[in-house]
Amino acid sequence: MKRLDGKVAIISGGVQGIGRACAQRCAQEGAQVVICDIQDDDTTVQEILAAGGEAHRVVMDVRKREDWQRAVAETRERFGRVDLLGNVAGVVNMLSPDNVVGLTDEAWDTVIGTDLRGVWLGMQAVIPGMIEQGGGKIVNISSLAAIKGLENLASYSAAKAGVMGLTIQTALEFSKDNILVNAIAPGTIDTPILKDITDEMRESNANSHLIKRLGRPEEIAGMMAYFFSPDGDFCSGLTYPVDGGWSVNGRNW
Repeated sequence: MKRLDGKVAIISGGVQGIGRACAQRCAQEGAQVVICDIQDDDTTVQEILAAGGEAHRVVMDVRKREDWQRAVAETRERFGRVDLLGNVAGVVNMLSPDNVVGLTDEAWDTVIGTDLRGVWLGMQAVIPGMIEQGGGKIVNISSLAAIKGLENLASYSAAKAGVMGLTIQTALEFSKDNILVNAIAPGTIDTPILKDITDEMRESNANSHLIKRLGRPEEIAGMMAYFFSPDGDFCSGLTYPVDGGWSVNGRNW
């Protein structure tokens, strides 16, 4: 028997990067997976189906409440319930200065809307059903940027720190309903979001970790699967760094 047999998981941002790895890992562990993403790309679903898993895709914008409601309704119609939510979808401001003085309204609203509002709306959409069915588990993706100051990441750091606080608050409020809520704070993970950085920046990021390399999406997915599984039944309100030791290394960049 696999650890997530009989569970239904929604994974936002599941088309690429960390979200894709989390969707694949949940399917490998036995869950029926619904991938929610703004990108209209069926690759991850097809890979899961080809491997013998069960998956469905919903094209949506995590910043929109109506999209979340539609995604949850489609999941329940197809699989009957929602047991697990992985809030992975996120963006980084790459188009303008991301410091307090230089940030534009548009850049701030995009990052906060996706990385923080999207997490809130996802939890808001699934929690009532989890209460009705007697419980559930939620894992939100925060970041080391919420724990350590990083240059030119003001909106991203603010959003990810908000995810940490929202995770704690939600865990406190809904523990009585058997809903466990945790977050993961990744270090620098080798995903498509890094495709435009220079080799020098890539090396600098790798050297910020005690383990002198970038993380892999599969390593974040492994921690999500732990929290979702019975092994994580005594964990709630936690933000756990999966960061190659960056949080204790003393270097910011």
